[in-house]
Amino acid sequence: MSNDKDGKKLKEFEETALVHLDLLYNTALQMTRNAQDAEDLVQETFVRAYRFFDKFEKGTNCKAWLFKIMRNNFINNYRKKAKEPARVDFEDVESTFTADANKEMLSEAAKLQPDQIFDKLVEDDVRNAMESLPEDFRTAIVLSDIEGLSYQEIADILQCPIGTVRSRISRGRKFLQKRLYDFAKKKGITKGAL
Repeated sequence: MSNDKDGKKLKEFEETALVHLDLLYNTALQMTRNAQDAEDLVQETFVRAYRFFDKFEKGTNCKAWLFKIMRNNFINNYRKKAKEPARVDFEDVESTFTADANKEMLSEAAKLQPDQIFDKLVEDDVRNAMESLPEDFRTAIVLSDIEGLSYQEIADILQCPIGTVRSRISRGRKFLQKRLYDFAKKKGITKGAL
């Protein structure tokens, strides 16, 4: 009997929660800025969600429920890491200073076409602009503009009023617009006032 119940729970979990895996991973990647940390965060989120799936109210927004779990995991992990002393991997430091590593980077750059180099520079500047946003603004922008969630879904996830979500998105977009406009002016892509 218990086995049938577990099988039913797993099937329902797969159909209800696992369909949001890619969405959660993309957001986790924006939050952690590291693929391995994002994978760990998503895995931890789904483990916790499965463990407490019987507490999930059927018919409510599973996506928002999963994001709340992920956000709480992220905050808890951040707090835990903030208490740990900084660690440096000797191999990472050593590889930074090797001639082979420098040759490899130059060889990769030489393979790029001029338009690819421009695209890479622009992509880096966009990524840097996104990363320079305050965490609350970046999360709201990612959920809205990259993941396509509604303001209400974002408000549910961030556990704040919908007006706060609108404000964060608006202010975040203005910040990005200014940062990217300044970048475009420096690079000679655009001239004149914003």
